[in-house]
Amino acid sequence: MKITVTGKNIEITNALRNIVEKKLEKLEKYFNPNVEAHATLSVQKNTQRIEVTIPFNGVILRGEESTDDMYASLDLVLDKLERQIRKQKTKLQKRLYGDSLRFQSIPDDDIKNINEPKIVKTKKFPMKPMSDEEAVLQMELLGHNFFVYENAESGEVNVIYKRKDGNYGLIEQDFE
Repeated sequence: MKITVTGKNIEITNALRNIVEKKLEKLEKYFNPNVEAHATLSVQKNTQRIEVTIPFNGVILRGEESTDDMYASLDLVLDKLERQIRKQKTKLQKRLYGDSLRFQSIPDDDIKNINEPKIVKTKKFPMKPMSDEEAVLQMELLGHNFFVYENAESGEVNVIYKRKDGNYGLIEQDFE
């Protein structure tokens, strides 16, 4: 696995880089050698934050944790990624082998903790073309933390969302 470590508002020392790489190498057993992992470490006030993204086979595993200690954040994000990997593996095994498969490689207590989310509500609404600013205004008026709309300029469906830092994010379609 290829590991990239970057920092925001923090200098990445060799010791810190080595610890992050050593911890992430524990996940190598799940991936091909050519899979890339991106770790971004950042400091904001007293918060030490790490974000790890691992794209593979059209799936993106992502974990983010914030604590007052970078090493604790790293351990928490690794636990989160391992849970995601186990969940993906379980879903794949269920899809391939159905309910007749006995999950011998996954401990029983982990299977009990996996709750398959399901769609419990479907909502339809008319979308009128609007600008990004109008979408932010609509989202704020509704009191939601995201809003789906048709972009007036491109005619494509976009999603605007409120970020933890109070700013907004925009998700646009990408046709590759």
